[in-house]
Amino acid sequence: MTKTRTARSGVQQSDEYLLPEDTLERFRERAAGYDRDNAFFAEDLAELRDLGYLRAAIPTEHGGLGLSLHQLNREQRRLASFAPATALGVNMHLYWTGPLADQLNAGNTDLAWLAEEIVAGKVIAAGHGEPGNDLVIDDSTTSATPVDGGYRISGHKIFTSLSPAWDWLGVHARDNSDPDHPKIVHTFIRRDEAGVSTVETWDTLGVRATASHDTHLEDVFVPADRTVGIVDLGTPPTGYVAGIFPWVLPLLGNIYLGIGRRAVDLAIASAQARSSLSLAGESVAHKPFTQYHVAEAELALEGTRGQLDDLTTSLTAGEDLGERTLLRLFAAKENGTRTARLVTDLALEIAGAGSLHKRNELERLYRDVRAGAFHPPNSDTVRAFVGTFALGLQ
Repeated sequence: MTKTRTARSGVQQSDEYLLPEDTLERFRERAAGYDRDNAFFAEDLAELRDLGYLRAAIPTEHGGLGLSLHQLNREQRRLASFAPATALGVNMHLYWTGPLADQLNAGNTDLAWLAEEIVAGKVIAAGHGEPGNDLVIDDSTTSATPVDGGYRISGHKIFTSLSPAWDWLGVHARDNSDPDHPKIVHTFIRRDEAGVSTVETWDTLGVRATASHDTHLEDVFVPADRTVGIVDLGTPPTGYVAGIFPWVLPLLGNIYLGIGRRAVDLAIASAQARSSLSLAGESVAHKPFTQYHVAEAELALEGTRGQLDDLTTSLTAGEDLGERTLLRLFAAKENGTRTARLVTDLALEIAGAGSLHKRNELERLYRDVRAGAFHPPNSDTVRAFVGTFALGLQ
């Protein structure tokens, strides 16, 4: 574990990063091959497990490394600049661990069993995506039928990142046993349960190494003690499930911002190295429009990084963000992903036509960064919420 210092706010902040530079360089070297072969980042995951990264957020007294929300966001932003798909894939595990740490730190040991699994190196995936479900966890096309001792779960989940490696799948499903009062059930499914299967559907434009294949659940029995939340349909999630949002939304923003940072760094290096005939052999960096595009990219990165760091520092310190909490969380995800797309587009302008080559890392980053717009809440949902909130219509 790295050294820490206490800021004036009382937040523990790391002087160093958990992930070593040489490890990240290996990840970067493998990233192109994973992308080319549409292969899962199995070697990266093994190294992350060995480093304790899968249990990074779990409190030390429960066997974890005790990284704060702010520290984990910094780690993920840095990891993404080396291996975007690896950062995004492992994020689907990490965002379950963060709110679990919050529950444990608050003295709630109901989920101690899950912490034990994580500390033992088990991988958690997210089973929330469903075909045609644009309400995400507010409703579900997957059924949860109450039976003696638990539920029978049946449904089709999509975008199940970590498909080759997960041990536990966190899912939500709809209990219609009382038609007048349907409920949403949040629970965890073990991979080796009868009725669980993976269908390899993931062959995409970007973030290919996440291996986000489809998962089919056919009458899967889930014991009642694996249930982590039950709410009435139309009621926001509570407790552990509600605690996901302060972790996952800034994490997504920071992952994509890390991709954007890397793209701009590559473009700057290209501009400094390439000569221009029109400038009598001087580097492209001397062109006014190159300088303008670089400035635009740096200004955008600086503003969004400041926004994300301010938010994660406040959340780590336990500050009450009041009625604007959800707006700030949505903005973190939206501005992080949007800025990343903007600066990556600028990076290609700066680097020129050579960035179109498959051998150029910028080509892959350009594809990877496109995925940011599609993570829930997508851009349309964010604007609908922020607009109605700001206008006092909620």
